[in-house]
Amino acid sequence: MTTPIGYFMALSAVLFAIGVAGMLVRRNVIVMFMSIELMLNAVNLAFVALGRRVGSMDGQVIVFFVITVAAAEAAVGLAIIISLFRSRETLNADELNLLRW
Repeated sequence: MTTPIGYFMALSAVLFAIGVAGMLVRRNVIVMFMSIELMLNAVNLAFVALGRRVGSMDGQVIVFFVITVAAAEAAVGLAIIISLFRSRETLNADELNLLRW
């Protein structure tokens, strides 16, 4: 007996909604960064579920590339966050105005 695709899509939607709420509600840069990663994983779950439903490996191939980009984004993003924390000594997004004119 297989799990219906609706369960996977509902879980993906809930995870994506939690990620969006984390981005909108919290002002800590680390929490915002983790929310972006949660949204990426929600989309990955949807790709794999839909790929399995269709019977194709395309969803898993797309997920492989998304995970690769997410790993690079995590490395660069954490480096930027550490650099901002060292220069400003805060992780509050409202106080980080480094890129403003």
